[in-house]
Amino acid sequence: MEHVQTDILILGSGGAGLFAAHHAIDSDPDLDIIIAAKGMIGKSGCTRMVQGGYNVVLHPDDSVEKHFYDTIKGGGAINNQEMAWTLVNDAPKRIQELETKMGVFFDRNEDGTVHQKPFAGQSFDRTVHKGDLTGIEIISRMRDQLYAKPNVAAWDEVRAIELLVDENNRVAGCLMLAMNTGEFIVVQSKAVIVGTGGAATMYKIATPSLEKAGDGMAMCYRAGTAFLDMEMMQFHPTGLLAENSRLNGGVLEEGLRGAGGYLMNVHGERFMERYDPERMERSTRDRVSRAAYMEIMEGRGTQLEGVYVDVSHLGKENVREMFPGMVERCFDVGKDLSQEPVEISPAAHFQMGGVHVNENNESSIEGLFVAGEDAGGVHGANRLGGNGVCDSTVFGARAGDAAAAYVQQASELRAYSDIQVQEIIENVMTPFDREEGENPFYIRNDLKNLMWEKAGLVRNEKALQEAVEGIADLEERVKRVSVKGPRMYNLTWQEYLNVRNLVTVAKMVAESALLRKESRGSHYREDYPESDDEAWLKNVFVQKDQATWTEDVVQNRIQVGDIKGHKIELVSN
Repeated sequence: MEHVQTDILILGSGGAGLFAAHHAIDSDPDLDIIIAAKGMIGKSGCTRMVQGGYNVVLHPDDSVEKHFYDTIKGGGAINNQEMAWTLVNDAPKRIQELETKMGVFFDRNEDGTVHQKPFAGQSFDRTVHKGDLTGIEIISRMRDQLYAKPNVAAWDEVRAIELLVDENNRVAGCLMLAMNTGEFIVVQSKAVIVGTGGAATMYKIATPSLEKAGDGMAMCYRAGTAFLDMEMMQFHPTGLLAENSRLNGGVLEEGLRGAGGYLMNVHGERFMERYDPERMERSTRDRVSRAAYMEIMEGRGTQLEGVYVDVSHLGKENVREMFPGMVERCFDVGKDLSQEPVEISPAAHFQMGGVHVNENNESSIEGLFVAGEDAGGVHGANRLGGNGVCDSTVFGARAGDAAAAYVQQASELRAYSDIQVQEIIENVMTPFDREEGENPFYIRNDLKNLMWEKAGLVRNEKALQEAVEGIADLEERVKRVSVKGPRMYNLTWQEYLNVRNLVTVAKMVAESALLRKESRGSHYREDYPESDDEAWLKNVFVQKDQATWTEDVVQNRIQVGDIKGHKIELVSN
């Protein structure tokens, strides 16, 4: 088993991980940094998949106050207000850095200013973009610039297994696995930054990259950090329906609705008129997803159990010029987005909840920093489209700065337990010792169906209780998995590690959803169909070996009573 020492270990190479690496090494070029990805650095993860763009205040008629208000309103008013304020204030600095230091090319207006387009939930057109494939531009430039930095080692196809802490609950490093050899690596580090992404792939229809399995969240949970808002799972309203294809659930970007696209049921009705007549298709993701789901459940869906998005009325040439990536994606499943309606369905997309951190991404474990989708608080009950990559870059940068400052104060590496390492290895190697046992691929399929049916877009007490009980059964099945063959590139073993983490995160989601007895943002309880500010202006917390609990939302920058439209209220059809 290999042993490696470094100053900062960064897990994940999306927007959060790459920005953290840049900021940490820029703070102190003498630091030794390892950035590790389960896939290929800069070629995997979800930031690369971002299509729509990046919300940022650039126009003189816009303001950070407006962006902040939109973010809190969209989040059902349970956001961590300090983190949301940090998000909107740091975003212009990060855009400037992306352009001037990373070489990112955003689309421009004829006068040379950066073009900003409309996005749902925004009171101003503030979404910066590169066509409809913004994430590829951002990640590719950041990756290329990182390779020019000194003392940064990039590890491809090395996944994190478990965080290591010392006897004083300070981070000591991480046990890693080189997937190409099947060999373990102990990385001893002064600080660890976790940015591996969420676990939306626990649902039957989901948008994230296939390697996403909530690894960072599950490791942080097992290490003992507290989580908040885990019931808040965002479903993207326009996931492409491609039956029996890996493209099923792939996102058709929000700009389609922002540009004037229609959402229609099987009868050709623009159904958003029933659910949000003021904003129609430009309503927030949670409301549009729920509306589409209700149309499908009430028998007005398509044969594939979806609805339609239609932008053909915008003109074939306009659609192909504005959305070339989306047109190509639809061509892959035999549809012409520029000339015909395309079948879509809500798809699990993003977790608003995550590890409880402060605005500098510090967790309750000293030396452990968490950024991006792994961290909770900033988005509250629902993330606005365009605030995701903004979150990753803003808080990835802050995590990098904070970790570098911490390491400069931490004079020595922390001691980890050899016994702990051996116990972890024995635990994850146990499936090789079983001649017969459970198949992890079957367990994942059962988890996807369970979460979709019992803890998905529309929830109730009975279904959520069944979800909690079903997840407990899946936890036991995970303990009985059997794996055969060599350790290198063993897909069954990797799937066992994936589903082990997915079930851990699913448990937090279901337990938190069961506790919140109201509807808010992306969390909709048909037995409690309205938002209840009097009883539930709270965040739900969950932690290993503790009962779930709630804490009041801190209203330090804006009073919730001053926000209009943040609640779910009954609408008569």
